[in-house]
Amino acid sequence: MMKPNSDERTDIEATSQPEFALAKGVLIQAKQDLRRFATAQDSVGREMYADAYSWVTSNDFSWPYSFQNVCKALRLSPEFIRAELLPVFQAGWLSRSRRIAGSISSSLRGSLVKVFRNHRHSLGGRHSRRAVLVH
Repeated sequence: MMKPNSDERTDIEATSQPEFALAKGVLIQAKQDLRRFATAQDSVGREMYADAYSWVTSNDFSWPYSFQNVCKALRLSPEFIRAELLPVFQAGWLSRSRRIAGSISSSLRGSLVKVFRNHRHSLGGRHSRRAVLVH
């Protein structure tokens, strides 16, 4: 059996520290929140989601457990971790945005149909194909 060299020993000791475990736990929690609340419809779920997203996208180094410091402590690339975590957010955002856009589009279409139907009735059924010039 081989004995670990001094660098490996330092790595093993560092990963057994409570701070390392806490940093890892914070990152895992953010990942879970991004997935769990990606399509949340209630205000609490949306807030949890926004908090996790905000934490992951922050470039803050001032707080000991900021995303940047957690990645540094865990020896992870912040860019790589963001690329792993944020597609979850973007997919949730995109599907929610599509639902909202679809709802707005349907509502607008319905409103326009009513407006034009009422406009036709107010003209007494007369339709003119001539262009109307507004001065």
